[in-house]
Amino acid sequence: MRFFLFILWLLHWLPLPILGRLGKGLGTASYYLMKRRRHIALTNLRLCFPDMSEQERRRIALQHFQGYGRSILERGILWWASIERIKKLIQVEPAVPFDEIQAGPVIFLCPHFVCLEMPGAIITMGSPGCSIYTQQKNRIFDEMLRKGRMRFHETVLLFSRSQGIKPIIRALHKNIPFLMLPDMDFGSRDAEFVPFFGQLAATLIAPSRLAAATHAKVIPVIATFLPDYKGWKVTFYPPWEHFTELDAKTAARYMNEFIEQRILETPSEYLWTHRRFKTRPEGYPSVYPDD
Repeated sequence: MRFFLFILWLLHWLPLPILGRLGKGLGTASYYLMKRRRHIALTNLRLCFPDMSEQERRRIALQHFQGYGRSILERGILWWASIERIKKLIQVEPAVPFDEIQAGPVIFLCPHFVCLEMPGAIITMGSPGCSIYTQQKNRIFDEMLRKGRMRFHETVLLFSRSQGIKPIIRALHKNIPFLMLPDMDFGSRDAEFVPFFGQLAATLIAPSRLAAATHAKVIPVIATFLPDYKGWKVTFYPPWEHFTELDAKTAARYMNEFIEQRILETPSEYLWTHRRFKTRPEGYPSVYPDD
């Protein structure tokens, strides 16, 4: 792992067009070598886009692996490059809503697109922040990942899922914005089965409940690649009005509909290798071979 991190450190000095192309090559190799992950991605695409040709689904899956490979190598820029270089490579639209952060609690909803590290970086360059953190199995990589996410501000809090929701509520009450990744399958607990591209998916109800409990504004944020290896675009959307007034199931569906629309804009950049439909409603068969 130390050798891998050393290589990643060396590579971050490269111009982004070269680094990005190397990452694309890494992703291409991963597509052919990682049979299980490729199968998960294609299964998800078949479920979500049944009318799409198999050729098109395979093209999107390959591009997804290529984008994921890019995100791995380009992460070195976030970890070690100067803030000046990073800011030049991130295009923010329309702007980071620092006024909203100062005015009261904010929950940033950041779905799993391959560039999802970028919103946290650009937010914490000008504000405290907090998020949920999953400890990595390798101690050295875990330490590096934590340092990379905490390098831009003295107050960046990373909570483990086992700590529950109380530390997040305390942070929001201190006007420390919470970056929430809301679209993973964590089981049926605290979730509702609502459609995601027509398939029932266990969807977290925590975003609406947490926002209601803390009177927080919910602001979606999406990160994608800029064309021609020019960097990344981070788009902040307007706060969701009346989101906390919806019942849990309706709020979960509202969130999924928003994510669906963003996926249709850049379909290959969504995290198709995640088993989004692992948890099934009672009586529904498994869709993945290892479940």
